[in-house]
Amino acid sequence: MKTTFVASLAVTALSMSMAMAQQPATQAPASPPDLGLKVEIEPAAMALVKGMADKLAAAKSMTFTAFTIFESPDRTGLPLAYTTLSQVSMQRPNKLKVISPGDGPRTEFYYDGKTVNAYEPAAKLVATVDAPDTIDAMLRAAFQRAAIYFPFTDLVVSDPMKAIGENLRVAFVVGKSTVVGGVSTDIVVLVGKFAHVQLWIGSDDKLPRMARAIFLEDPARYRHTVMFSDWKIDPPLAADAFAFTAPAGTARIPFAPPGATEKGK
Repeated sequence: MKTTFVASLAVTALSMSMAMAQQPATQAPASPPDLGLKVEIEPAAMALVKGMADKLAAAKSMTFTAFTIFESPDRTGLPLAYTTLSQVSMQRPNKLKVISPGDGPRTEFYYDGKTVNAYEPAAKLVATVDAPDTIDAMLRAAFQRAAIYFPFTDLVVSDPMKAIGENLRVAFVVGKSTVVGGVSTDIVVLVGKFAHVQLWIGSDDKLPRMARAIFLEDPARYRHTVMFSDWKIDPPLAADAFAFTAPAGTARIPFAPPGATEKGK
């Protein structure tokens, strides 16, 4: 169906969020497994996370690349790895662009503070909808209305620390790495109500370099990984960087979840 292209703009609710604290809004409430964990939050771990969150929150604009690997069962029931690539540009408080080349059809997502356009160039299809006037509100609306969810959501919201820390139960420091992202990183583990997240944070630049999550409600314990690169904080961005003009011959389709029945046909 034509509306299924909207799903490829993001790794929807079953993919990677840094906070992993909230049950996806489109799913029925469920009880997370009882791991017998007491609340145990190391101040050193939270200091590292806060340093990262503060740097991201202070950025007026940013660009980065997010390479996502997520597992899903094949016909044998064993996991296959699927990948997505997102080239992200953001300008606070109300502009976001996500270009996703690579596996599957190229997709493009534009938010200019007033309108969202989700575009698939190969099929010449675009879904357009009026949007709220902040990135935070737009991301909530995009998920609720069309199941669009990006694996880097918690990095571009206005208060990353709040998003990451909500419902947090366990946080501790694992150690250091000099391999991930080609820089020295500090490794922390964050366990929320619904997921276990291992996070690599740049020791010097305080930027996230990799995050790896396991969803606690998933009996198979499939893994979801996002690697971050090409960071630029407060780069100059062109005035028209977030504008979208539909090419000639582009057909408009409803802004709706994958599999939704098209209206008005």
